[in-house]
Amino acid sequence: MHVFLLIIGLLASILLIGSILLQSPKSGSGLTGGIASLGTVQTLGVRRTGDFLSKVTAGLAAVVMIAAFLAQFTMPAREARKKESKSILQQSAPLPVQAPMKTAPVLPKSPATPVLPAAPPK
Repeated sequence: MHVFLLIIGLLASILLIGSILLQSPKSGSGLTGGIASLGTVQTLGVRRTGDFLSKVTAGLAAVVMIAAFLAQFTMPAREARKKESKSILQQSAPLPVQAPMKTAPVLPKSPATPVLPAAPPK
């Protein structure tokens, strides 16, 4: 179901790009000018062609949004994420095993305090 929705969304987005490129509402210099040479101006008229393209654009935009929204809920990994309650950051990493020390660490000896000679008697 997920793949089907993705394909529908992809095809609708490609058609949406095409319908947007065909529109030229004010200047008449867009790709709609190429349609006039095909004889569609006599059958549909310039005004009706613009209305048709705007309706097609709105419909395709709605299809893309709905397909994207529904595809979110049909993702295959969604069920696996629901079952696991801890996030990756909350899981504790295994601590490396350290070999026990055989001897206690030896502290360095402090230097001996020098013995001061006694003061000569007066």
